[in-house]
Amino acid sequence: MQRLGSIALIVPGYDEAIAFFVNTLGFQLLEDIDQGRKRWVRVRPPSGGAALVLERAESPDQMDLIGRQFAGRVGLFLETDQFLRDYEAMRSAGITFEEEPRTEPYGRVAVWRDPWSNRWDLLEPTGSAASVREQIRHNGDD
Repeated sequence: MQRLGSIALIVPGYDEAIAFFVNTLGFQLLEDIDQGRKRWVRVRPPSGGAALVLERAESPDQMDLIGRQFAGRVGLFLETDQFLRDYEAMRSAGITFEEEPRTEPYGRVAVWRDPWSNRWDLLEPTGSAASVREQIRHNGDD
């Protein structure tokens, strides 16, 4: 069995990123291990799924990539089972959405940016995508 376990996200600092993901979005702090010159920091949405490994930029080239890891495109997708609940909660927490929510063939979606300008989708999948995820959850593979 294989699954995507973690995705690296370059951030300017660990504590600032932890505060955003844990305090603002409600993610779980899975690990924060001091390794001397760097830390191993993983956060994940409370319902599971792939974790983010928060990696502090260590060079000018890496600093330049903060917010541009996905070449200006949406590169991260935060899925929800109740779009309006999470959309309103995120707006109340100060999250800036680029657009009003819209309905696409794959689900209800709105693009937002994290504090470092990475573009995300808040997405409530519909149809076969939601059914497949629900089946995986019931099988205990998530």
